[in-house]
Amino acid sequence: MNNSLNKIFFIAGKIILLTLFFFALTAQASDEWPGKKTFVIGFAQDNMANDWRMAQVMDVKKELEKYPFITFFYTDGKGQAAKQVLDIEDMIQQKVDILITSPMDAQAMTPVISSAFQKGIPVVLIGRTITTQDYTCFIAPDNRQIARQAAIYMAQKMEGKGRILMLKGVDGATSTIYRTQGFLQQIKSYGGIEIAVVKTANYLRNDAIMVMEEVLEKDQKFDAIYAQSDSMATGARMALKMAGKDPKKFLMVGIDYISEARQAIRIGEQSASFT
Repeated sequence: MNNSLNKIFFIAGKIILLTLFFFALTAQASDEWPGKKTFVIGFAQDNMANDWRMAQVMDVKKELEKYPFITFFYTDGKGQAAKQVLDIEDMIQQKVDILITSPMDAQAMTPVISSAFQKGIPVVLIGRTITTQDYTCFIAPDNRQIARQAAIYMAQKMEGKGRILMLKGVDGATSTIYRTQGFLQQIKSYGGIEIAVVKTANYLRNDAIMVMEEVLEKDQKFDAIYAQSDSMATGARMALKMAGKDPKKFLMVGIDYISEARQAIRIGEQSASFT
């Protein structure tokens, strides 16, 4: 079998993704397709506790289950770059036919992903990239543009003045970097708006609850919340309610448009979500 890809079809839902693969075979191996050969696809996810990351894996799984000649499996890095590296190393040892991953940390993950690519394993990066070009394809939204749109929306709703609490994703992840840079670049044109509080909540609901509890305990003032994922926006709402505060009194914007965000928008507890 030839490890190169003949075609990659991208199955995109409302928000991103994902992937259905057909493999190119050499003339020597062509008589094995598709009945006599099973192809193995591994997805090394960074954290299955994150709603969006879980959805990515389940969408891929659902698509690939349609093809009996493809074996699909996934791993959970549990939010630890070191474990995600070990998971990818294990997939390299198993000689997967395709590696899919969403690297938690661009710097830390580059060596192992480059190693897989250089060994002839096609690499599909989802949502986040690495520091080299050692990958086959990169599927992602324009995170800077998403963040700029969120900033414009919030500035208009705030009439150009007020204090924003920013809930950041995973430090070191390219999605976090771009969702921060794009927002700050746009919001600085509104002189009356201050980024009053910045907290890292790792794209996780529970982490957002904890950092919001800290913000509220310290009585740090804010008028609006920019959450770099709807999972964090959900956690922020939960913390506000537990503190006896009404989420409807705060302008709240998230990213990803997950089901919880859609429901919160319908009942007025979240202002918007961007994709």
